[in-house]
Amino acid sequence: MSRSLIPRRSATEAVAAATTRHRAAPELTQPPLDYAYDGSFEGLLSVLFQVYDRKAAPNSIQPLGAVQGGLFAQPVEVDTDEAAAARVWDGLLRYMDKEARTRLFHVFLSEDANRELLVFRYADTAMRAGRDIAENYSDDNVRRVQRLAQQMYREKHRMEAFVRFEKTADGLFHATIEPDFDVLPLIAPHFTKRYADQRWLIFDRRRSYGLYYDLHRTDIVQFDADTAPQRRAAVSATVLDEREPLFQVLWQAYFDHVNIPERKNMKLHRRHMPLRYWKYLSEKQPRERPFQPINNKRPVQPGGPALGAGGQASG
Repeated sequence: MSRSLIPRRSATEAVAAATTRHRAAPELTQPPLDYAYDGSFEGLLSVLFQVYDRKAAPNSIQPLGAVQGGLFAQPVEVDTDEAAAARVWDGLLRYMDKEARTRLFHVFLSEDANRELLVFRYADTAMRAGRDIAENYSDDNVRRVQRLAQQMYREKHRMEAFVRFEKTADGLFHATIEPDFDVLPLIAPHFTKRYADQRWLIFDRRRSYGLYYDLHRTDIVQFDADTAPQRRAAVSATVLDEREPLFQVLWQAYFDHVNIPERKNMKLHRRHMPLRYWKYLSEKQPRERPFQPINNKRPVQPGGPALGAGGQASG
């Protein structure tokens, strides 16, 4: 699980890396090794740097907390080196475009069981081909990267649509989510731009960390299990703004009144709004007030013109 965003370099350095003449990747002539890293994306890029520096392909690449050492061999622990990570990140532009490179970051955030080796194999294949391999669908690694990237893209857009904030007494807007993938680094730019005039916190309950915006910048914040925000139903009413229950009622009323009962299609509804998200959506919570249709249609007077026929009704 990533706790930082992708390595950053100046625009000049990135352009220089992209325009550098392609160089073939070093041959990995040494016996393969097991590598361990701190679980961050920079840490994984540092491992890739060590793979080519040691000329030893990876048997496995595992986060330190999940390392399973063999009987006779212990994994090589690689310290995160931000300079080496940035060098690898920029160097990938010699063999692929920015979109393809970004997909590798998305694969890392997918938390797939083999994500580290998949990133390595894709990057190594591209470097040995000396060109972008994004359309080489005969390669199993390319297909897996594309599939995971598409899943991440869908989850990112769902989170941008399904986040529901609650306002606390101190003016903080908070929301709890449990996405299938680690998408917080991907949705940070959207919420930072859209809600730039208010303080907010989006907490990923499954991964126990969140995004916090303080009106100036968005930071990744970590929570202990004892202090982590809980799901909506467990939030104490004393913590919320006194108007928050009204806001929820208004949101539910809006949802009910834009709904068209005659066109109800729950199968399609669940496909676009999967059931696993419902417990954090205001409109899916139990209604405190029963739904009552708005009776705002003006009755047609006998002998008078019908609404919508021949222009506006007079009177």
